[in-house]
Amino acid sequence: MIDVNNLSKRYGRHTAVNDISFKVGKGKIIGFLGPNGAGKTTTLRMLTGYLPPSSGSAEVAGYDIFRDSVSARRKIGYMPENVPLYDEMRVREYLRYRAHLKGLKGRNGRQHIGEAMELCGLTHVRRKMIKTLSKGYRQRVGLADALVHKPDLLILDEPTNGLDPNQIRSIRNLIKRLGETHTVMLSTHILHEVEMTCDHVIIIDEGKIKATGSPSELVNEMRAAGKITVEIQADEEEAAAAFNELKHVKKVICEGKEDNWTKFSILVDHGTDTRERISALTAAKQWPIRTLHRHRSTLEDVFVELTRKD
Repeated sequence: MIDVNNLSKRYGRHTAVNDISFKVGKGKIIGFLGPNGAGKTTTLRMLTGYLPPSSGSAEVAGYDIFRDSVSARRKIGYMPENVPLYDEMRVREYLRYRAHLKGLKGRNGRQHIGEAMELCGLTHVRRKMIKTLSKGYRQRVGLADALVHKPDLLILDEPTNGLDPNQIRSIRNLIKRLGETHTVMLSTHILHEVEMTCDHVIIIDEGKIKATGSPSELVNEMRAAGKITVEIQADEEEAAAAFNELKHVKKVICEGKEDNWTKFSILVDHGTDTRERISALTAAKQWPIRTLHRHRSTLEDVFVELTRKD
C-alpha cells in the first residue's frame, strides 16, 4: 500500500527527514512513532502530497505521490493533528461540502456521507453546529471527512490529541474497526494505545528510522536491562551489598523507605529473571519481604531506549 524509498526533506541547512525507506502492506494498522521534531508530521505531509520532498520517492496504492499526485490522493484519507473544521456549519452540511470537493454528488454522495457518519457515530449529531460539539466529536467529524470517499489508506496524525481517557478509548475502538477494511497509518504519542491497536510500528528520530517491527518483536529485541522491584525490612547498605553479589545483577538502586520497608529497584541482565535468587537471599537473611515484582519491557521502554539523548 505504501512504498517509500530514500525519502528526504530539507529546509535550508536543517534536514527534517533523512533518507528514509519503508513499506506498508495492505490491511495493516501502522504506528508511526517519534519524539517531537523527529520528522513524523513532515513525512505524513509528504505522503499526502501537502509537501514536496527534497529527494527520494514514494508510492501509495501503486501511484507515485509526486508524478501522479491526483490519483494517489484519491486513495488517501488524511486527518491532520489539528482538524480544520467550519464551526458555523452543521455536521451533515460540512460532510456534504467535503464530499462535493472530493467529487461525490447525488445519491452516491448521500450514501457515502451516511455510511461515514454511521461508522464514526455521528448520526445523532448530524444536525448540530460543529462549534457546539465536544473535542471528541470534532475528532470524529474530521475522521468522517477523511473516510467519506472510502480511501484505501487512512493517515491519522495524533487522532487522540487533547481527548480524555473515555474519548481516547472510543477513538481507539473506532480505529480498530477501520483497520478491518482500510490500511491505517497512525502517528501518536500514546504508546499504550499503539500496543493495543497497531500490527506494526515504525520509530523515527532525528529524521531517521531507528526501528521497525511488530510491538512484540521490538520489545523482545530490546537489549536494555530488566528491572525487579523488591520491598524488604533490612539495613539499606547491607541489603544493597548483598543484592549486588547476586548473579546477573547489574545495579541496585534504593528508592526510599516507607514505614520501615525499604524499596529497591534491581537492574538485571537482559532476558534473565533473578527473583528466585532474591527470594532465597531474603529468606536466608530473615528479611521480611512484601513485594517482589518483575517489570516486563513495554513499547515505551523500547521508545525511550531508542530516542533518549543522555
